Amino acid sequence: MKIPARYAPILFSALLSAIMVIVVSAYVLLINQGLHAGFLSQWLISAAKTWPIAFPTVALVAPPVRRLVATLTAPAI
Repeated sequence: MKIPARYAPILFSALLSAIMVIVVSAYVLLINQGLHAGFLSQWLISAAKTWPIAFPTVALVAPPVRRLVATLTAPAI
């Protein structure tokens, strides 16, 4: 079953923000505290607390960024 195309911007924002939160929270935790016994649980808690901020941010920022990129780039030939 596929998700209807009208939900593409929401799905894009959800996936992009989740991927970024997972990668960045792991990196920040790793450089600040190193790999330790509670790393995985602390990482998941950090990601879960951060994603509710990242998702609406991406949802709001992506459309104007796409327009800016379209303005700054030449169309394909």
